[in-house]
Amino acid sequence: MSYLTATTLDQALTTLAAGPVSIIAGGTDWFPARGDRPVTGDLLDITRLPELRGVSQTDQGWRIGAATTWTDIIRADLPAAFDGLKLAAREVGSIQIQNAGTIAGNLCNASPAADGVPPLLTLNAEVELCSANGSRVLPLSQFLQGVRQTDRAQNELVTAIHIPAPPADSHSSFVKLGARKYLVISICMVAVLAKIESGRLTDIRIAIGAASPVAQRL
Repeated sequence: MSYLTATTLDQALTTLAAGPVSIIAGGTDWFPARGDRPVTGDLLDITRLPELRGVSQTDQGWRIGAATTWTDIIRADLPAAFDGLKLAAREVGSIQIQNAGTIAGNLCNASPAADGVPPLLTLNAEVELCSANGSRVLPLSQFLQGVRQTDRAQNELVTAIHIPAPPADSHSSFVKLGARKYLVISICMVAVLAKIESGRLTDIRIAIGAASPVAQRL
């Protein structure tokens, strides 16, 4: 077993192209999932890639780097349409987990109860994947294919989440039901985004998580 640390995106993609390797960012899902089993394969740490971290506004909307932590999202200056995502970020484990866990890790783990997925679905999020051969972007709903299953190829790295500019005057929220108030796996969760126009709600988007193998837009 080798623990490899990439310092450039090209280095990370070259490592992925060379053979099977487990990608580690926060590791808050990957390491607990091992249980008592020894780590036998190689690990690739991507936490030192600055281009994979941060929230920025683009001409088309917003870009969230794959290694952006939940704490980064909570602290980011974002419009009200992202309030649901921020509420979900505050529900991800403890503060220590929020400081280490990453948005792309939450997606790549592909748990039906991943807190970040429903609000991202209401934001029409897209996933950017890169390999040594190029890059592609696909809707989050296509990226997630089942329980612990995604469309990421072995030689690909999720590099960013892209969110088109939400409608002006849109607001969002998120709520989840669990067996207790804190540090809980969701029994069910709901994210809602809607535009307020002339005192009425329009462009209403609702997504449900933890109620099916993959979270669903209704």
